[in-house]
Amino acid sequence: MEPKVRRGIGLVAHDAMKKDLIEWVLWNSELLMGHKFYCTGTTGTLILEALKEKHPDVEWDFTILKSGPLGGDQQMGSRIVEGQIDYLFFFTDPMTLQAHDTDVKALTRLAGVENIIFCCNRSTADHIISSPLFMDPTYERSHPDYSGYTKRFQGKPVVTEAVESVNKRRKKK
Repeated sequence: MEPKVRRGIGLVAHDAMKKDLIEWVLWNSELLMGHKFYCTGTTGTLILEALKEKHPDVEWDFTILKSGPLGGDQQMGSRIVEGQIDYLFFFTDPMTLQAHDTDVKALTRLAGVENIIFCCNRSTADHIISSPLFMDPTYERSHPDYSGYTKRFQGKPVVTEAVESVNKRRKKK
């Protein structure tokens, strides 16, 4: 028996793209069964309602976060950084300015930093979910090595210089 693959999947959609993402999830629901989902508030609520209607006997594993502009985008980013999300399906609306555009950019950046699969439209999502790698239990994404960045202050006198600077300022008073 082949090992079952369980991916962490983020689902997000701008308002104008919610119907498109719901349809995509319903179309691919058999492939999506058994995975763990993280969704921003409104999107997740609508998708879960649609899935329960189509598959009333299936238990779906959904974590519904806050609405994107109300902090859900940051919550999603936190799940990405924590390694809980392998795929982010974020159907963006390219024709509408978003009040939380900086949050959207941050999610896009984190997807790149953590090297997760990121789809911003249905065509890309179709190609990703139809890839043999989606259900391949041996596939593991590579994790970038940022140790050079995280250790950039090792061996440098930054703390010592800061303490000395504060002590000098205190002595002058």
